[in-house]
Amino acid sequence: MFQPDVDQVVSVLRKLIPESAYNAPSLLGDLISYGDVVLLITPIDIEAPEGRMILPQVQAIRNILDHDGIAVVCKEREVDSFIRRMSPKPSLVVTDSQVFLKADASVPKDIPLTSFSILLARQRGDFQNYLKGTPHIANLKDGDRILILESCTHHVSCDDIGRVKIPRWLGNYLGKKLEYEVVAGLTSLPRDIHEYAMVIQCGGCVITRKQIINRLKPAVDAGIPVTNYGMAIAWVHGIYHRAVAPFNGNKMDKADYL
Repeated sequence: MFQPDVDQVVSVLRKLIPESAYNAPSLLGDLISYGDVVLLITPIDIEAPEGRMILPQVQAIRNILDHDGIAVVCKEREVDSFIRRMSPKPSLVVTDSQVFLKADASVPKDIPLTSFSILLARQRGDFQNYLKGTPHIANLKDGDRILILESCTHHVSCDDIGRVKIPRWLGNYLGKKLEYEVVAGLTSLPRDIHEYAMVIQCGGCVITRKQIINRLKPAVDAGIPVTNYGMAIAWVHGIYHRAVAPFNGNKMDKADYL
């Protein structure tokens, strides 16, 4: 009686079933150990939903608890005084990308720092292509068209992160006039992908990794740089290498890219 090789069966199954069926990447569980303290910096501003936390913050708290860590949450104004009194010091600090500069100044350099958006980028985004694409921000020219991809169709505030803040920060960093198009949800693109100089994807907290990968595939195949909200914000604020260091063995790249 024919008995198939177990390794061959497993190999075939891996090709036939979706990756998510046998591999569920952790948001940050692999970055901490039992009993580690993780400090979460969560601004409460005009974009914060009334009466609750935003989804990535809730997901981070749950993931810390699932991996037997200790979650400590505060607003950006309390970080300076609180972190001096923390004992033990946090093993990791995760901040909202919008207060990256404040967090970078407040958190000692020997404590790893990243953002909720970058955690999501690694868990469910095209992280390796984000790492390749983000430095191309420095090469953008006057008149370049930027595609901003939002995964949800949220209510747009007067200081919206994708429509207002990121374009403002890019303009301040580059000193150039860029054109922007925002596509929300899974709406079709308004023009051919080759007409864009860069694609900036949101954290994608409400869609799957497969949906994000498929959404970005036309740009990746066309050789167009792709990045993520948090990674783009870290780049223009000059703290990109620190923000991605927790995911590459804390090997900080000292290159001056400003």
